Amino acid sequence: MQYICDAPGSTTWFLIETEGEAALESDAMNHAVEKHFRLAWEAATQTYRSTSSSFVEKNIGLKAHVQRVMPLFLTLRDAEGQALVTAMLPPGGRPDPTFRIIIVGPENRDPYLEQGEAIRTLGEHFGLTLDRSRCYPYR
Repeated sequence: MQYICDAPGSTTWFLIETEGEAALESDAMNHAVEKHFRLAWEAATQTYRSTSSSFVEKNIGLKAHVQRVMPLFLTLRDAEGQALVTAMLPPGGRPDPTFRIIIVGPENRDPYLEQGEAIRTLGEHFGLTLDRSRCYPYR
């Protein structure tokens, strides 16, 4: 996982970078982020077009491409490493009105009551408005 930013209450946002990390998040949070991560990764790899005709160099730019076009999957952790919130933001964390941002707590519960300040901090970091009415899908 890659550090993204600190948040209130001794919490920290991290980027989920691998399918293994997504699987750990799914287990810790009892939800399906692993499935969504895998589907997003597969969709991103399908759009990759190598600029090299050499078999050996064919996938040199694949990882960078995937990181550019795939949604960001993030986890909020407390000081002991416990998962508190999972977020899916647009690729690159850039505003995109067509992208459905998802933010959920354990077992897809609403994280805004307990972690609203941390979610707001993440939004400020990326220049996004992460309000509950738009980002929490289970109202």
